[in-house]
Formats: sequence, C-alpha cells, structure tokens
Amino acid sequence: MIKGSCLCGRIAYEITGPLTDVLNCHCTMCRKSHGAAFRSRATVRVTDFAWTRGENHVTWYCSSPGSYRGFCEACGTPLLSRFDQRPDFYGLPLGALDDDPGVKPAAHCHVSSKAPWFDITDNLPQYPEGCGSFEEADPQAVT
Repeated sequence: MIKGSCLCGRIAYEITGPLTDVLNCHCTMCRKSHGAAFRSRATVRVTDFAWTRGENHVTWYCSSPGSYRGFCEACGTPLLSRFDQRPDFYGLPLGALDDDPGVKPAAHCHVSSKAPWFDITDNLPQYPEGCGSFEEADPQAVT
C-alpha cells in the first residue's frame, strides 16, 4: 500500500495496486499547474485508489476538454487527474506521495515545451511531444 496526502493534511489517500506509465511531463500545463520544471506522474487504476480523508476538500479544474485536475482547496496541492476518455484510470502526481512508490520515471515527454531555464541531465529517453509507447497505450496519460 502507498499513501499520499496534501501539504496541509486535510486530504489523504491510499493506493493498493501498481503504478504504471511513470514519466516526467514538461508540457506547459503540467509546469504551470505544479509550479515546477516538470511533473513526475504515474497512472493508477481507479479501483486501486481510495480517499481516506477529506475527499470533500478536493476541487476539480477542467484543464482541457475531458481532462480534470484535482487539488486541495486549502493548500493547492495537486492530487489527481481524471479523464472522460479513460474513466478507469487516474493520473497521479508523484509529488504528493508520502511513501516510496517503488517506481521511477522512465522518460521525459513534451520536452519541446520544457522550461528554458531547466536542463535535462539524466539519460532517460526524451520525446519532443508525447511519450511514444506511453501515449500509444494511454493517450491521456500525459495530460
């Protein structure tokens, strides 16, 4: 089991299944919504995710048609993404995890829109737009 929570502690959740499609997304929306050079994220099945505290404090924002980002209404911590086209899966920002998820990003995507002040210095594959096999398996995985 993996646990996660927001910065102020109003919201908490548990994950009981595997995290997949782990990547670093450099798209403009991810950078702006996280206030960082990129967002490290994974995919988790809806059936493997459960709110354990404060679900009523999650505010949802429609970031693009059919894609919604959930965050804490008090502290603003990004917690989850959900997708109309993939209702059985969530996008999970790794930054709100309290535990080691046991996985690491396997690629950088949308590097054509990465922050100009950030240099990617690891040896992970870099995709100018989507993430190759990640996007073929889950077109919404990178939003």
